[in-house]
Order: sequence, then structure tokens, then C-alpha cells
Amino acid sequence: MPELPEVEAARRAIEDHCIGRKIVKSIVADDAKVIDGVSASEFEASLLGKTIVAAHRKGKNMWLQLDSPPFPSFQFGMAGAIYIKGVAVTKYKRSAVNDTDEWPSKYSKVFIALDDGLELSFTDKRRFAKVRLLKDPASVPPISELGSDALLEPMTVDELHNSLSKKKIGIKALLLDQGFLSGIGNWIADEVLYQARIHPMQIASTISKESSTALHRSIKEVIQFAVQVDADAGRFPLDWLFHYRWGKKPGKVNGKKIDFINAGGRTTAYVPEVQKLSGAQASKDPAKIIKPASRKKKPVHGGNTDDDDGLEGGEDSVEKVKSKRVKTTNNDGGKKNQAKQEKLESSDDNEAEYKSRNQRVKAAPKRKTKGSSNGGENEDNENANQKKPRVDSKKASAKTKSKGNAGSEIADDNGSDDKEDQKKLSKVTKRKPAKIPR
Repeated sequence: MPELPEVEAARRAIEDHCIGRKIVKSIVADDAKVIDGVSASEFEASLLGKTIVAAHRKGKNMWLQLDSPPFPSFQFGMAGAIYIKGVAVTKYKRSAVNDTDEWPSKYSKVFIALDDGLELSFTDKRRFAKVRLLKDPASVPPISELGSDALLEPMTVDELHNSLSKKKIGIKALLLDQGFLSGIGNWIADEVLYQARIHPMQIASTISKESSTALHRSIKEVIQFAVQVDADAGRFPLDWLFHYRWGKKPGKVNGKKIDFINAGGRTTAYVPEVQKLSGAQASKDPAKIIKPASRKKKPVHGGNTDDDDGLEGGEDSVEKVKSKRVKTTNNDGGKKNQAKQEKLESSDDNEAEYKSRNQRVKAAPKRKTKGSSNGGENEDNENANQKKPRVDSKKASAKTKSKGNAGSEIADDNGSDDKEDQKKLSKVTKRKPAKIPR
């Protein structure tokens, strides 16, 4: 995923090969999700005949300064990448174009041809990037809302420690906040915390001055080294966590086990043996503090299952998830409610039938012994009751309510019954009612 080193490598490639060249052709994709706030035709017309004067970057955003405004601005998202034909530009894990792919790629969002024959393209396979046309990109969001750049405007140790002391959130979440410090993404945050020996869930305000110093040093060293090698991961030191953190697979770094949790809303790799909670957090139950990272299913679009799937797309990806939830609720809610209502009504009918039968049994005169003069009459009554068709449960409930008191009096008049009949009566009342067809 493009973070500060990858975007800086793209900026430097443009600076080295495209400055001073005139744009003679441009093709902008008709993709309103990526091309933000301007039509493709208007974008193309604004680039033609312009000369590239400079390439700028802040955090994970880059923009080209032309000889006159407006200027194209690129927010790389999850898979944004710059390609220059014939020039080796750093590729990273979500790089969308291979050397053997068509040119320009079918994932190209902005294609530019220069007057010396050089061609460059901004691609985005996953469509989480944003490309804008702005008069002054640095003065408007999102760039104007970014914190200091981790490479170009680094904090001092004291500034970093003072800033941390005011933040009562987990340190990993804080490092991912581009308004706090811009340019740090998921893999850099994991790397600098591992090298500084700080637990990703440690509350920022509880971090000691010593740990703040270690964090300041690791941020500086990791970013500067990654930029120095043009974000070529193959040249990163072998003892970096970077090489072992992808895919949430069990592994070790420097002989110590790597574990995965959810911190700052992102899958986080850390080494429990050296990254431990400190202070008041150390005495708390780690199971309540640390949420294990869930393994995600393989995306249907054919992308990989790296741990960075999720929120890197910013508000777009979050809104997409929200909209899916709303649609699901709207589509399925009515059916689910209807099924629930039918179930409840069915249970109500069964309950009414149960009460009705119970009341009929209690209200019926009880059979007397063989010597009783009413025995035959009672048997006839029982046979008549058995031959009666089953009545609607709701009507039965209404009748039993009106006859309840009378039935009680008859039962009381009959006085003592033999024990066998009592047992039979109790079995009848405990019997589950049959379902009544609706």
C-alpha cells in the first residue's frame, strides 16, 4: 500500500524525468468515483499545452505544479500508483500494473503524453484513490487538513512527547491519524512501534519520555531509510518486521513470535515478547484490552488478503460499508419483520388454543364412580365433546373467558374425584397444543 516512501518515490521519478516537459496529450477516465468534482473532458482540456513545473508531496498526497493553474492532485488511496513508460518506478504490494500489461493500463485514471515522447499514467485498480483539479491544492482539503509531514516537517523529541501527553487514545490509532502526523500508514506504524518496543494499544498520554525518544528515533530512521532506497522493499533490512507481517500468517522476527490484533481499526502486527503494555494498563486483563484480528475472506474481486484491506480507503470505504448495511436493512427488514410477526401470531394462536382446551377440561363435569346415577350422562357428554369440531382459537378464547366462572363452580360442586381421573386431567392440561392452521 502506498505510504509516504512510496508516494515520495513517485514524486521523485516525475521530478527527475518530467519537469520542463509540455503535455501534448491527456486521457482522463470517465470514473466519477476517482475523478472527483470535474468531468473527464474538462480535466483533459485543462492539461493540454501546459508545462510541468514541479512535483510536490505532503503525507500520502502528491500534486503537479503546472505553468498555470489548475493543478492535478493525487490522493493515492489503497492502490494508486504512478507509472512512467520506460522508467523504473517503485512497485509495492498493491501495484496494479505489470511490465507485460497493456499500455496505458485499463486501470489508468489519468494518462499524459509529453513533448519528448515520455508517457506517464496514474492507475488505481481498486478505485479508492481521488484525483482532483485544484487551483491551490495545499490550501484546501484534504491537504490543508494534514498534520506536519513525517519526512519534511519532523517534530522534535520534546514536541512529540508533549503532543503524546495530551492524547488519551492508543498510540497506533494516533500514528494513523493524518491530522496528527501525515505520511504514516499501517506498515510504517507497526514497524516504528516494534523498533521502539511500544505496545500498539498503549495510551499515548502514558508513554514515558524515554519511550517517546525511542519512537521519535524509529520514525526518523524507518522513513528516511525507506525513502533513501526509493521504497524498494527488497532493500529493507532483514530484521525489520515489514518482511514478516503480511497476510496474518504465523511467523517470527529475530526469533520472537509475531501476533496480530486489531488496533486503531486496523490489523496490527506486533511482538508480544518485546512490546508490552506498561503503567496502569499492564495490570489490566490483556484479553479485555486486545482484540484479536479477524481473518478476512478472500476478496471476490481477486485482490489479495493482505491486512490492509479496510479503512485505508478513507471515508469512501467507510461510507460504502454503511450504505451496504442500509441497503441490507431496507431489503431484508420487511421480510424479517413479517416472519417474526407470523411466528408471534402463530404462538399466540397456540397459546389461545392451549388456554381454551385447559378451560374446557376444567369446566367439564367430572366422571363419577360406577355407582353414580350420572355416570352415563357424563360419558355421553365426553363423547359429544370429542365429536365436536375444533373451533377457531380466537372464538374459543372469547367463549372460555365468558364461561370461566361457571366452569369453576361446576368443578367445585363435583367435589372429590378419584386419583386416577386427577392424573388423567393433569396429563391433558400439560399436553402441548397442536398447531392451528391459519
